[in-house]
Amino acid sequence: MKKMKRILALTMALVMVMALAACGGKDEPAPDTTTPDEPTETTQEITLWTYPIGNWGKEDVVNELMAQFEADTGIKVKVEYLAYADGDDKVNSAISANGAPDLIMEGPERLVANWGAKGYMVNLADLLDDTDKTEINAAALTACTTADGKVYEYPVVMTAHCMAINKNAFEEAGALQYVDLENHTWTTDNFVKAVEALYAHYGQTVGAVFCAGQGGDQGTRALINNLYGGTFTSADHSAYTWNDPENIQALELLKGMDGIEFDASLQGGDEIVKFYQGILKMAFCWNIAQQLDPNAAGTGAEKTITGEDIAFMSFPSETGESKLCGGIWGFGIFDNGDAAKIEAAKTFIKYFCDSEHTADAVKAANYFAVRDTAEGTDLSGIWADNAIMAEYNKLMPYLGDYYQVTGGWAQARTSWWNMLQDIGEGADIASTVDTFMAEANAAING
Repeated sequence: MKKMKRILALTMALVMVMALAACGGKDEPAPDTTTPDEPTETTQEITLWTYPIGNWGKEDVVNELMAQFEADTGIKVKVEYLAYADGDDKVNSAISANGAPDLIMEGPERLVANWGAKGYMVNLADLLDDTDKTEINAAALTACTTADGKVYEYPVVMTAHCMAINKNAFEEAGALQYVDLENHTWTTDNFVKAVEALYAHYGQTVGAVFCAGQGGDQGTRALINNLYGGTFTSADHSAYTWNDPENIQALELLKGMDGIEFDASLQGGDEIVKFYQGILKMAFCWNIAQQLDPNAAGTGAEKTITGEDIAFMSFPSETGESKLCGGIWGFGIFDNGDAAKIEAAKTFIKYFCDSEHTADAVKAANYFAVRDTAEGTDLSGIWADNAIMAEYNKLMPYLGDYYQVTGGWAQARTSWWNMLQDIGEGADIASTVDTFMAEANAAING
């Protein structure tokens, strides 16, 4: 950004020199033909549409960021705030009416796999030099890049979804010995032992495989995939792979465990409520927002409604090293055919994603930076003053493949929870997985 300021200063100096030369060296100033109401320069204006990504969905926070950006660059940004309930419809309608915004803030499942794949987005590969490629988290950059190297999203923040345990309940049941609270990890074997200890002590369901709908399905997917090292898609995201032997083994384990219930009445949010109330002793749907303010109830960070301690955990795996589903957010540019606005939008992206101002963008999102350094500015300690955020940052190295960019994603999510419902009702596991996986794969090219 310092470079940008120097360039602007030099440009203004050159303009002044040329203006003096045009006066022919006379001492008399040229007559002022402007009026007080006439603008003396034109301010470039671009539009940004943003989904509610942390405080990027709050007008007062965003206005402050945009005011600083305009002061530094002379580019004005008009912001519109989208809701997930109807945001996609608004964007699609705008595209159809040739009225798409210049910039949009969201994740790869929309920017890359949807609008980018349909040819609506600008390729941002020219904004990434070799240094950028080494500084940005590899999983995040891969998620924002197509198989042929096009970059339709410049990422700025990320998070990892995880699970949580009621620390007090685990301690009371003698199960705390089975978790590594320092690294927030545990093995599949120790997970089984912990559930057995909890069930023996409480005599009731301690964890729920929720499957009323797709809400929170990142939890059930990560649980099943991690237990024995299964996968959700192929590495190249060309096919769904739910029927691999490791996933079948995981489903058989969960279905046969006392204390774990397949509950078709619960979505992810419902499971969180039951955990928050102390009814469940573990939650498979968890994230940093929940850790900071469980159930958005404002009753105290890291606490249940009864004041018990909540510890976040990665999902159990045979080795203890899990691969977590994550969220990645950044900016994309719609190709509206206006070269000047595209360049202004690129300036916006570099300003907030790769400059001394990146920390402000990250803090506003209330997630974690996708890079440790931005143009020499160290971002590694951005949450050093927030103990919970700093501790949660330990999960970022566990971020796994961002397979949400696989084709047929909407159908796959529906098929997933329908599959879990049938298994919970006693259907044969292997054949049921085959049936619903086939539905998901059929939707890839549809």
